[in-house]
This record gives sequence, C-alpha cells and structure tokens, in this order.
Amino acid sequence: MTVIISGYMELVDPSQMEEMLTKARPHIQGALDEEGCIAYSWTKDFMVEGRLQIYEEWTTSEALEAHLQSHWYRDMGAHLANFERKPMTNVIKKYRVDLEEPVYDDAGVARGHFFTEGK
Repeated sequence: MTVIISGYMELVDPSQMEEMLTKARPHIQGALDEEGCIAYSWTKDFMVEGRLQIYEEWTTSEALEAHLQSHWYRDMGAHLANFERKPMTNVIKKYRVDLEEPVYDDAGVARGHFFTEGK
C-alpha cells in the first residue's frame, strides 16, 4: 500500500533556503535511489518565505521504514541541524493510501469523488 509523507518546516533565516536545498541534493538523490521510493521532493514554498514543503511517496510501509533506518535519513537530519528552524507548529504526517484514481475522468472533467464510491 502506497505511503505518503506530507508537511513542511520553516527556517529562521529564509536567506539560507537556497544553500540548505543545494547542499541537501545528495541526500535527496540518495533517498530517490532507495528501493521503494516513488517521490522525494523538498521544495521552497513561494508563498511563505522560509518554508520548505516536504512530499515523499513510498511503495510500502516497509520501504519507508527502511528509509528511516538508512544513512540517507540520518545524513539529512545531520545536514538540517546546520540550519536553525522555527519550532514545529505542524506535524509532518504519513498517510496510507488505500485507493488511487485519476483526478480527471474520461471526459476530462476534474472530480473530487472517487469513481468507485458507492459501488
């Protein structure tokens, strides 16, 4: 079952964002190369200065657990320790995905409801 990680963190000094992301690149690439990693995206939020949006997608809980036990995860934590962050007011969450469908139906209409709902 697919697992999604979603959330954000904020740097105290927004001017450090580019340096933080540039130097994080090897850790991000390492995670992307891990078995079971579908997506691993750390992106500057262009609406909130100093905010980093985090999105990860893993094929299974086991793949995520292996990542959390890997040096890539520990190395990223050590890297982030070099940049002061604001206290976490949100929680970075994980989600198990039990149903996936395209947003657009066969007619090209965006739908919020799942096609299989009610069946």
